[in-house]
Amino acid sequence: MAADGLITIKSSFGPEVTMKWLEAEVKARGLTVFAHIDHAAGAAAVDLKLRPTDLLIFGNAKGGTPLMQQAQTAGIDLPLKALVWQDEQGATWLSYNDPAFLAQRHGAGEPARPVVAALTGALHAIATKATSKP
Repeated sequence: MAADGLITIKSSFGPEVTMKWLEAEVKARGLTVFAHIDHAAGAAAVDLKLRPTDLLIFGNAKGGTPLMQQAQTAGIDLPLKALVWQDEQGATWLSYNDPAFLAQRHGAGEPARPVVAALTGALHAIATKATSKP
């Protein structure tokens, strides 16, 4: 589990390509994209500058509901989210919440362990493909 509950992976590509591959991988796994929020575009709309900062909100009821059955307040952190962002040096990163951290945060018990493991594996695979896809 990440100490702060956030897992961050450096991308081998720029923000646009990383987000394109992230969204494609999410859809390829049969997950629903609920929203795509371009924070930099929002900032530009009010004449503020922000490096590329793009949020993808995705998931499905089959994956999230079992966690909410154990701890209904987990619904505040679901569906899943992934943030593609660019740092001051121009490096691109992909960050997402660690499912184990979310389960702990909401007090989900032992029965949530298989769900957490499945979410952890899926998010890791999606993030790895999006940041290093050939």
